[in-house]
Amino acid sequence: MKVLICDKLPEQCSEIIRNAGLEPVVKTDMTPEQLKANIGQYDGVIVRSSTRITADALSAAGRLRVVCRAGVGVDNVDVVAASKKGVVVMNTPGGNTVSTAEHTVAMLLALTRSIRQAANSVKEGKWDRKKFTGTQLAGKTLGVVGLGRVGFEVARRAAAFEMRVLAYDPYITTEKAAQCQASLVKRLDDLYRQSDYITLHTPLTDDTRGLVGKRAFGLMKKGVRIINCARGELIDEEALHDAIVNGTVAGAALDVFEQEPPTNKKLLALEQVLPTPHLGASTEEAQVAVALDAARQTVDALLGKGIRHAVNLPAMDLEELEQIRPYLVMAEKMGILEAQLMQGGVRAVDVTYSGDVAKQRVALITSSLLAGLLKPVLAEDVNVVNAPILAKERGIRVNETKSSATEDFTTLVTAVVRTESESRSVAGTVLGKREMRIVRIDGYDVEAIPEGNLLVVFALDKPGLIGNLGTLLGREGINIARMTFGRQEVGGRAITVLNLDGRVTKGLVESVGRVEYVESVRHVSF
Repeated sequence: MKVLICDKLPEQCSEIIRNAGLEPVVKTDMTPEQLKANIGQYDGVIVRSSTRITADALSAAGRLRVVCRAGVGVDNVDVVAASKKGVVVMNTPGGNTVSTAEHTVAMLLALTRSIRQAANSVKEGKWDRKKFTGTQLAGKTLGVVGLGRVGFEVARRAAAFEMRVLAYDPYITTEKAAQCQASLVKRLDDLYRQSDYITLHTPLTDDTRGLVGKRAFGLMKKGVRIINCARGELIDEEALHDAIVNGTVAGAALDVFEQEPPTNKKLLALEQVLPTPHLGASTEEAQVAVALDAARQTVDALLGKGIRHAVNLPAMDLEELEQIRPYLVMAEKMGILEAQLMQGGVRAVDVTYSGDVAKQRVALITSSLLAGLLKPVLAEDVNVVNAPILAKERGIRVNETKSSATEDFTTLVTAVVRTESESRSVAGTVLGKREMRIVRIDGYDVEAIPEGNLLVVFALDKPGLIGNLGTLLGREGINIARMTFGRQEVGGRAITVLNLDGRVTKGLVESVGRVEYVESVRHVSF
């Protein structure tokens, strides 16, 4: 088998490929036409960022099985086209972890001791020691938002400085946090209130965009310092500017921005802002590490030793895929539902397969459920290939059980997700060949379609409940597309699941929560 290396990589990459019994071929600076003319000869391709693997090039890739990007982003690879060709696309997210963590700590120290300002002052011929009196990190509280790979390493290093480390990450267990000497908080607001420094390491999603804005700054200590080496859009830059001007924020170290290069000139003009040009992963060691990871991952994938960090569905037997495809889709939706119902870090996932589905190879279905569970909160492109790895990294125990019992359905998938504080269960089935239904939530029988916007309302079974919900939604101009109601006893606790047309706002959810007899409400978006 032959592996094409399209961009400049260390010679060790070729050695790794050659030592595995494969043939490395280095051809850099190819034109798109040359790449298309050559790609059909290779089983694997490794790129950095210069070479683009387009749909046109992939159309000529008859033998190609793997494309690996030496780096995190895969913007230069047409993942959709690759998936259609049955080509696995991988990236190497772990190679720059330490470099990004170290840059975060460097920013933390520079911000604390006014390193840039003091250096500039000396270069100008001044010697003003009193002006640059700083503070020490020991004894201060660092709030880490997101305890993934980078956040974990930052927490470890902060603990070495004798800092008190708080962390907020709903997908990390107490045991995992303890490994980096961090204490988990259940509410992000608590982290804001207690932290002297706050560093961001969470993925960019619809929920985290603008996460640190006017409201968040209003909760923080006066004199807090902010570090962001994750995603620029996590911070509302206008709100940050105002918080610095009014004295809430004593300093901000920013490696990333809403727009890059940054366009917010008034923010950059502030003396309290320490900017760097997205240098988190820019070390010689990180660049070598991601390249070596790419070579190893490509070798393992081609030799059948396992696929790591895939960003798309791997090639598989089409007949088998067609048989389990409805379950894959349903399981992912069940995971998405569970993720938006629960609170706290996930500790365990128990999946039970009953009836006809138990006759299938269910590992991929479990992986699909995990992908749905993890996808809303992780930066990585989570799919059925890397979901089990990501779950294991986060200390989540996964257990599968098969049962021949059919209960009320010919096929049933039940997932019980346990956090540190609660347990949630969801059961789903496939009707016919394609129709998916959620048929049980926390022990309540329902019949909900997992699509669009859902409101899951837990309330007391009292006269007027359904009417009040309908009246409120009607007043807000929200149409109820479908409704299902479940209870275990008359007058007891009950569940109402509403499929809604149109956009569901935070204000609407809060209004539903104030309806008489309603105990709690969750908005679930598929």
